[in-house]
Parts: sequence; C-alpha cells; structure tokens
Amino acid sequence: MSKAGRSAAVLAALAAAALSLTACGGDGDGGSGGKELKLWHYEAPDSAMGKAWNEAVKEFEATHPGVKVKFEEKGFEQIQKTAPMVLNSKGAPDVMEYNKGNATAGLLSKQGLLTDLTSEATKRGWDKLISPNVQVTAKYDAKGTMGGDKWFGIPNYAEYLQVYYNKDLFEKNDVEIPKTYDELVAAMDEFVAKGVTPLTNAGAEYIAHQFVYQLALDKADQNWVSAFQRYTGKVDFHDAAWTAGAATFADWVKKGYIAKNTVSLKAEDAGVAFMSGKYPMMFSGSWWFGRVAAEAKFDWETAVWPGAKMTLGSGGNLWVVPKGSENKQLAYDFIDITMKKKAQNLLGNAGGIPVAAAPSAITEPKAKKLIDDFDGLARSGGLAYYPDWPVAGFYDVWVSQVQKLMNGESPGKVLGNVQKAYEDGLPK
Repeated sequence: MSKAGRSAAVLAALAAAALSLTACGGDGDGGSGGKELKLWHYEAPDSAMGKAWNEAVKEFEATHPGVKVKFEEKGFEQIQKTAPMVLNSKGAPDVMEYNKGNATAGLLSKQGLLTDLTSEATKRGWDKLISPNVQVTAKYDAKGTMGGDKWFGIPNYAEYLQVYYNKDLFEKNDVEIPKTYDELVAAMDEFVAKGVTPLTNAGAEYIAHQFVYQLALDKADQNWVSAFQRYTGKVDFHDAAWTAGAATFADWVKKGYIAKNTVSLKAEDAGVAFMSGKYPMMFSGSWWFGRVAAEAKFDWETAVWPGAKMTLGSGGNLWVVPKGSENKQLAYDFIDITMKKKAQNLLGNAGGIPVAAAPSAITEPKAKKLIDDFDGLARSGGLAYYPDWPVAGFYDVWVSQVQKLMNGESPGKVLGNVQKAYEDGLPK
C-alpha cells in the first residue's frame, strides 16, 4: 500500500482494455510457449525493491536461456483499482506485485483469481524463510481473511512506518529530535512558533489517514488491532482510541502541525516536499528509504514513531500468481530468485527490509538501523498492519473521510461514516 498512482486517464484506459478481453483460465505453461514471463510491479527503479528485482530479472534470464522477461511498470493505485478486471482476462501477467490484506489479496483469493501457492511455498522452503508474523498477510482462509491456512502470495521484503527527520532543519531551528510523544508535540510547537510547518502530508492518498491510525494505536493494544483487522471482536469507532486518533489529527491541522492545504496532495507530493528540504519530518513507510537516501541533500535519520509500542507495518506487498497465468512454473522460479540470499542482501543494503538476508551482509549503517528497528517491532508484536485493509473499498473511504476531517468535519461524524463502511464491508 503505498505509492502514488497513475492518472485517471491511464486507469480508464486500462479498465477499458481489460473489459474488451475475454476471461481465461489455465494452470500450466502455455500461450507464449514458455518463452516469455510477463511481470508487473510498481516499485521505482531507484527503490530498494526496484534495484533487487532488476537484478533478479537478469539472473532469471541468465538461468532460463531463451526466456525473456516482459516487464510492465504499473502504478500502485492503478493495480489496486483494476486488478479484479485484469486478472479475469487474457491480459493477466504471469506474476505481479499486489497489495496484501483482506481488502486486496484476500478479496482476490476469495474470488478465485489467485493461484494457491501452498505447495510451492513448502517445496521451495519459502515457509521456512518467512517468519510467522510476516506470514500472516501472505496466507488467507476461504473468506479471504488474512492469517488463514493457504498461501496466496509471497513477500520477499517487509515494511513499516517510521519518522524521517531532516537533521539540518532541526539544528537550524535549535529543536531537539524527539524520543517520546510529549517531546514530539513540544518539538512541533517550537517549529510552528518559528513559522515552520513540522510535518509533510498528503490528504488525497494514504499519508493523512495513516496519521489517524497511528494516533489511535498510541491508545490501543494488540487485542484492539486483532478485532479491527481480523474480526476477533466488536469494533467501535467511537471508542477512546479511535476518538483520540481522529480528534488529535484534526487538532494538529488546526494548530499548524500539518498544513490544511495539503488536503488535496498525493503521497508523491508529500515525499518530494520532504526530500527537497521543506519539512522537518515525514511520517511514512520504509518504501521511501531508498529515495530519501538518493535524493535528499541534507543530513537525515529515521526512527520508530516516538514512544510507540505499535505502529503500521507488516510483510511487504506480495508476489502473486494470477489464476490465468500462462507460465506458472516460470513465475515460481522468478519468485524463488527474489528469495535467495543474493537478491535479499542487495535489497537490504539498498534500504529495503529483506525477509531472508544474512544479517552480517547488511553493512550500510542507516539500512542496518532500519532493519533493526523493524526486527524490534516484529519481535514485540508491534506490527499493526494498515487501516484500509479490513474490508473492500476501505482505502477510498479513509481518504475521503480524512479529507473531510481536515476540512472541518467533526471527528464523531467522520468516525460514524467509517464505522458504517466497515460494517457494510464485513465478510458475510
């Protein structure tokens, strides 16, 4: 979950193309004669995953003479919005990156659009390489709920949210980098007093509603997360945690910690603004790490949300094999290469969070801290997934409702609308 999407025009064109195709099936290698592997993903070439997967493509072609990888770069939201149509057509790729969670990979598995990878995961040892807490988002039950018994995707990396700090701006304004929540608030007050907006933001995509979820998590526990994400208990969006999350975020907008005019910005806008040196802090995913390392011209560091026992995070997006893939064995071979030490170590040193790297092979200091912070969260049960996962269509609900919150709608009304969408979307 996590990158800026393509334009509406591109989405419309892709959807129209998908609708013009007829449905297909097939479980074996065919169609292209096993001489082409169609690969889709949405990672930037200079990201850690992009770098590792580009090398995996080269290794795949070297170890499969006569087979070419036909790569098509897609946008995160492009795939999220059109996948059900595309995967039910002859236009389906052989292997693709797809978002994890009940509302995405879980929904497609329930609809029969993804290949069950359980036997391959066992045969190739992927189930041994991926830790149990990361496996949760790769396995689904018959209702499409994560944490099930069958593998429908393979993550070869993990991810979580953290704070990116522009150390130069902190030093210039004589502000200390915070270690606790109270210190964070105090630091933001100091910046505002000096005419500096502390946090970059994007109301039109995921960044804004992830603030709300983190502020709720600060008042929650693991049972609360399980009830919300995996339907293990009653969910009340007017409880103390959700109320604190929405009300605090609205208050932060009023106080100028977050600029109100960011309500219409995309995640790319927010990231670029931070990397250009405009803001002291960015609270967003580890998927930005490689770009910040490559593009930021200032001294920077990262840390888990100040004082957090839980934060947003999980295994990374999944390699999935569409049911209609014409070259499934080739798809399994490609996934396997991305799970090997060579790709895993490259991913780790480039700023990703590998699931099966050799710890001693990660030598870049900032990358090592990134991985160590994730490992600490994973060991303590601190990964709370993402707020848009539980039900289909929830991402768009969160975006629209938090935009309303930024524009002055009451937290109670916003949370009431979110509650209705959640309950309407629960699996029947």
